[in-house]
Amino acid sequence: MRDQIEVYIKSKDAAWASINTPFGIDELKLFCQDVERLFRINPMLIFKKWQVLGAHRYRFSGQNISQIAPFDFDLVLTVSPIADGIKIDYQHGLKASTFVIIEPIEGKAQWRTRLTIIDNYDTESESVRKQQLHTVDKSIAIWAEHLQQYLHSWNRWSHIAPWRWYMQNIWQPMKPAGRRITYILLWVTGLEVALILLGVAIYYLEYS
Repeated sequence: MRDQIEVYIKSKDAAWASINTPFGIDELKLFCQDVERLFRINPMLIFKKWQVLGAHRYRFSGQNISQIAPFDFDLVLTVSPIADGIKIDYQHGLKASTFVIIEPIEGKAQWRTRLTIIDNYDTESESVRKQQLHTVDKSIAIWAEHLQQYLHSWNRWSHIAPWRWYMQNIWQPMKPAGRRITYILLWVTGLEVALILLGVAIYYLEYS
């Protein structure tokens, strides 16, 4: 696995995280082609604008909350397919590129592929990079964790049209805080419904 990662690491200033997924290689490659969705799954990124500039080029601006002091960003991305995933190049900023690499997993029934995210920071000299440490994206581990959760849910529920519509049209555009609030409200509502049903059951058991 380390050898595979080193193929895509261009400098010592790189970070990566790997997850196992229940998808086949072709399915996962298709999923990763929706780059906007990939970034929106990251709960450390607050979207301001996502703009299509042309074929495989996008402008992406917002706020990164992975640092103690959140920082704003405004990036131009170019997405390129590679043999085993995709490559995202950044026109400016401290981060040079992001690779999303997909590999098969042998001998594990639950997991079929491994997805690795690699961030390369090699656009500037070491002295400049040290001065810009406050703009380093520290979200890669939590991004990978949430991406695995999303893929697991997508594999389990995406055949249900209303659920798929909700995730694509309601959940995806939400800010991370909005998703957390919605999650809490759903749990509270479910608990209230359960208590009401319990009360009705007790009533019928007592008086029927």
